[in-house]
Amino acid sequence: MKPGVKAGIVTAAVVVVLMLIVFVVVIVNQNGKEPPTSDGSAPSAPVQRENSHVLDDGGEGAITVVEFLDFECEACGAFYPIVEDLRAKHDGKITYVVRYFPLPGHLNSRNAALAAEAAAQQGRLDDMYRELFETQAEWGEAQESRADVFRGFAEQLGLDMPAYDKAVADPATTARIDVDFNDGQALGVDSTPTFYVDGEKLQLQQFDDLENAIKAALETQ
Repeated sequence: MKPGVKAGIVTAAVVVVLMLIVFVVVIVNQNGKEPPTSDGSAPSAPVQRENSHVLDDGGEGAITVVEFLDFECEACGAFYPIVEDLRAKHDGKITYVVRYFPLPGHLNSRNAALAAEAAAQQGRLDDMYRELFETQAEWGEAQESRADVFRGFAEQLGLDMPAYDKAVADPATTARIDVDFNDGQALGVDSTPTFYVDGEKLQLQQFDDLENAIKAALETQ
C-alpha cells in the first residue's frame, strides 16, 4: 500500500472516531441527561415527573424540593412540622413536590397513599396530606386496615364521596402510586423521608439539614 493512501485511511479513521466522541458528548449533555442504555431505556428514573404532585409552585426560578414520603412513617411525621415551616418561610421561592413511597413494613401506608391520591384527583391533596400527618399518632402502626378512618377524613374535608370511593377502588390509582414508588427504588430511595433539592439527593443527618440545603440553594441563585 502506498504511503499516501495509508495516511489517508488513518486520517479518515481518526475523523470517524472524533465524530463518534462528539456524538456521545452531545448525547450525554443533552438536557443534562445521560445517554440511554443499549435497550433504549433511561439509565435511571426521574426525580420528578410531569404529573408529580406539586404542593407549592414557586414559579420560574424557584428551587425545587422533592420529598419521597410514607404517611405512616414516624420520621416523616417528625419532619412534617419542619416541612410546613419551610414551606411558609420560603413561600414563592421553592416548588415543593411530594411523591409516594409507602414502605412495605407499614400496614396502612398504602391505604393512606390511596386516600391522598383519591383526594388529589379532586384537587385536595394538600388538605389530605395535612390531615394524614396531623393524625398519624391515632392510626399509625395499627395492625388492621384504617381505610375507613381515611374515608372519614375525606368526608370531613367535604370530598365527593362516590368519586372518592371509585378512585380508591380504581387500579389506576394504585398504578399512580406505584409509579412514584418504582421511581424511588430506581433512584436508590430506601427510607423515608428522602429529599431532593434541585435534583440532588440530600443525606439527612440532622433535622436542620433540609433547611440548610434550601438556604444554600437559594444563595447560589
